Amino acid sequence: MKQHPFRLNDIATLFALGATGMAAAAAPDAPANAPLADVVVISGSRVAHTSFDLPAAIDVLDAARIRDGQLRVNASESLSAVPGLVAQNRQNYAQDLQISSRGFGARSAFGVRGVRLIADGIPATMPDGQGQAATFNLDMAERIEVLRGPFSAIYGNHSGGTVQLFTRDGQGRPSVEGSVIGGSDGTRKVDLNAQGETKGIGYVIDTSRFETDGYRAHSAATREQSFAKLTLAPTSTSKLTLTASALSQDDTQDPLGVTWATYQRDARAGETDATDTQNPKRTIADRYDTRKSIDHKQAGAAFEQRLGDDTLRAMVYGGNRQVIQYQAFSKFVQTPASQSGGVVDFDRDFYGADINWLSVRNFGGGKLSTTIGIDYGRSTDERQGFENFIGNQFGLQGKLRRDESNTVSSLDPYAQAEWQGGDWVLSAGLRHSRMKVSVDDRFVTNGNDSGGVSFSHTTPVLGALYKISPTVNVYASAARGFEAPTLNELFYSGAGAGFNFALKPATSTHVEAGVKAYLGSNTRINAALFQVKTSDELVVDIAVGGRTSYRNASETLRRGAEVSLDSNFGAGFSGRLAMTALNATYEQGFGNVAGGSRLPGVPKANLFGELAWKSSDDGVGAALETIASGKIYADDANADIAAPGYAIINARFQARQSLGGWRLKQFVRINNLSDRRYVGSVIVGDANKRFYEAAPQRNWLAGVSAQYVF
Repeated sequence: MKQHPFRLNDIATLFALGATGMAAAAAPDAPANAPLADVVVISGSRVAHTSFDLPAAIDVLDAARIRDGQLRVNASESLSAVPGLVAQNRQNYAQDLQISSRGFGARSAFGVRGVRLIADGIPATMPDGQGQAATFNLDMAERIEVLRGPFSAIYGNHSGGTVQLFTRDGQGRPSVEGSVIGGSDGTRKVDLNAQGETKGIGYVIDTSRFETDGYRAHSAATREQSFAKLTLAPTSTSKLTLTASALSQDDTQDPLGVTWATYQRDARAGETDATDTQNPKRTIADRYDTRKSIDHKQAGAAFEQRLGDDTLRAMVYGGNRQVIQYQAFSKFVQTPASQSGGVVDFDRDFYGADINWLSVRNFGGGKLSTTIGIDYGRSTDERQGFENFIGNQFGLQGKLRRDESNTVSSLDPYAQAEWQGGDWVLSAGLRHSRMKVSVDDRFVTNGNDSGGVSFSHTTPVLGALYKISPTVNVYASAARGFEAPTLNELFYSGAGAGFNFALKPATSTHVEAGVKAYLGSNTRINAALFQVKTSDELVVDIAVGGRTSYRNASETLRRGAEVSLDSNFGAGFSGRLAMTALNATYEQGFGNVAGGSRLPGVPKANLFGELAWKSSDDGVGAALETIASGKIYADDANADIAAPGYAIINARFQARQSLGGWRLKQFVRINNLSDRRYVGSVIVGDANKRFYEAAPQRNWLAGVSAQYVF
């Protein structure tokens, strides 16, 4: 099928159609919708704050956008509506989502790096900076706050952006709800939850099972999640929140990436293994039976005590994560000097705490809020590696090739202050991050990797907001940030099989200026210009024989603009637009990479648009969405074929009814209405040039739910 490059007129056409519908809907005699209300956020300032008066780029996704008309399995379902953010579903549940913020995190081979993930105050990012968005429970989500730019740096290491999930508190009369969702490619999900409040104790319980045959070859997955939350008030001035969650994926298939030639021939196919002796030849994923099993459990407690205008907060958490992964490495390159086996097996215990004190005082004719705190995290891996073959049969656990303990700890004291007076909001913050890595290698025949390394950096943040009028605010902010190498990036050095203790952290300088404005009572616009300069950017050095080593590159420069617009048009119609333009380049060349080359994994432009309608009684609703992206390079030198840009349209329909104590909902969603074939994500720097991961063509979802309120 012929590929069509992304063109600006693709978007123009879509929004011309959307504008026609909007204009027709907003007839002069149509009643106006309710005015847009500002939202209160926690991210950035660590105190409850209206987003309109925060000198930072922050967007909030409410429960309706997260849950209504969605599968509620991948955070990318709703995060696509946020400017500055690229959230891609790889169609590979063995490797999790690909999330980047202003280009940070775009090169992650699995999971999320460069962007800090937090759920109910508990980090979903480990102390080394690697996180898993799959642990988010979207069924019980109340809101997601997405912070970009300088103010993210106050969260420390790997905070090029911050994504915080907040789940609902149990309240009101008890209720029980069940939902069933089905769709293309054998997609099915069942969810059951209960919530309520009894004698001052709120409770939420949720459990779900998701299954899919997968869009791509060898991509079937099963995921089971459970979640529980208790909220109670020990005294009239305190609150205690207890949470526990679990995620289980057994033998989740890994389809791997494919070359451009294979993608053009069949977007859903796997890459054929040219060395296979069978006829017909199997794909690499089938021959090696590439797969991953995950068992993740965690629990946490958060306590808040108000003392007049001041507040003491303390949070502790702990958990365990077990992973076994079968990779596609040829046994002919699995020598002790080259790498540590094609089967990764680790058992991780992790825990941490955060305690802070908020003081609020009148000062200088305004209000001064000061927060002082300390954040600690620690993880310990018992890690083993095995050959992925026995004799001439692949995909089996063979001989031991690696046996070690890896410990990562972080200790971050921080302080923040905000002064509000008259037309000004002034903010400042300072965080000192220190990360330590230690290795105890018990498999010395593969070279003794025992040792340790530490990284530290101080990240200051400054911001100012000026209220030009009650409906227009302008702001500016700046910060220093840093990204330490993750444990995965430290595993190998280019010169040999040992740990790369010489790898340095990347440091960055962020600046941003923006405006937030209400245009009348029914339209809000946020716009920001930003620049990020990074030194010692972490890039792939050598990727061969299943071993990837990293190096520090020269300076990179990211310059861009973000615009988001929300509007109510009357007669039940509303719209959202989120646009990003980002020029991310290497300022200086290195190796075979020329200066001026684009950063891989980062589109030059991306867009989300939505035109929605709902009836006056909220009983029926429908929406059209468009998602568009510019082309994406998959290698640092920009020498290989870039994944072409694309623009797709999705549609959704929903209905709800109330019958006595029953609350019923139904939805139908059709994605990629035009049945376009496109590359949804890329694997950056793959040595075999298997960069490309196809996104689904036209596909559908349908779901029903029933809730009973006692």
